[in-house]
Amino acid sequence: MSVRRAVGTARGSAARAGRGAAVACAAVAGGRTSSALDAAARTGDAVKRRPPALDDADSRARLVEIQRARLLAAAVNVLDERGYERTTVSHITARARVSRRTFYELFANRDQCVAALLNETAARVQDELDRAGVRSLPWRERMREGLWLILCFLRREPTLAHVLVVDALRGGNEVLAARDRIVQRLVAAVDEGRVEDARGLSCSRMTAEGVVGATLAIVHSRLARAGEGPALTELSSELLAMIVLPYRGAAAARREQTRPAPSPPDLASHPAERQLAPLDPLARLPMRLTYRTARVLDGVARHPGASNRQISDHAGIADQGQVSKLLARLQRLGLLDNEGGGHVKGAPNAWTLTAAGELVAREISLHGDAAEGRRAA
Repeated sequence: MSVRRAVGTARGSAARAGRGAAVACAAVAGGRTSSALDAAARTGDAVKRRPPALDDADSRARLVEIQRARLLAAAVNVLDERGYERTTVSHITARARVSRRTFYELFANRDQCVAALLNETAARVQDELDRAGVRSLPWRERMREGLWLILCFLRREPTLAHVLVVDALRGGNEVLAARDRIVQRLVAAVDEGRVEDARGLSCSRMTAEGVVGATLAIVHSRLARAGEGPALTELSSELLAMIVLPYRGAAAARREQTRPAPSPPDLASHPAERQLAPLDPLARLPMRLTYRTARVLDGVARHPGASNRQISDHAGIADQGQVSKLLARLQRLGLLDNEGGGHVKGAPNAWTLTAAGELVAREISLHGDAAEGRRAA
């Protein structure tokens, strides 16, 4: 079944179930890195909480979402390595180990993929601002805290920052339109400075456009010359003084230049899937994640100790030879253990997830939650 059909099936199921809680875009945010898979495989530490059982539509939605995350993660890495002009859809799909057909069922072209990356990263940053309660602060403090959190994000994710701020400027109309929407949101936030204090009444919206444009130009310059000059967060006071100057005057701007920087954001209190840059959660898995693979992993998670027959029934695979080959391959990859006697002893197989397998199953579950949040939004 195609990804497009899978999306439709999943959306219909979600609507019938009455799902609707909006989740800020965690779609690209992979949650656990591939190093977590490696660590789990080395130490044997098991994930104690078993992934929730999935129905057919849930499995398809989770597969669609994790393939989408892999493509976005691959786009970041390939753009950073090759530059915008020399990056093609083939480069992205090869890095993601996702078929071109799947890519084109999710995105119309390379630009739409990169535009989605901009949109979802902006949503992640907005989520961070919301969690910090920035919106409830007075304008000047709102600018201070908001700027600091954005700079911290960009410093924390240098590869992603370069792609979004520098490489995106070379994109097509769809990428530039996505970038402009982000810029206009920043302009609107700065423009609020002229209504919260009488000293800002002489300013116009163009003032905010100039302030945001100048700030972005400085950030762009620093990112384009990676490794040169101070870190982005060290520019916070000077940038804030530049923002405050036309709205609150020279004295207020000078005070901002000498104020200590805010405390770094407390990422420990954030859900794991929102702490990281868009990463491929299955980067070290040397195989494509198919619908059948997802259903097999879910079947083992749902029925620990299941036999080949039970797993094939759950996954909807009629050919016993196919399910045996897939189970054996997943065992070789370190995702499954066979605790049964098998054919040697005449007893049925009894399949269980390894620690690494449980992490993969968890990733599928997390990305299904992200898909539900996208539909609700």
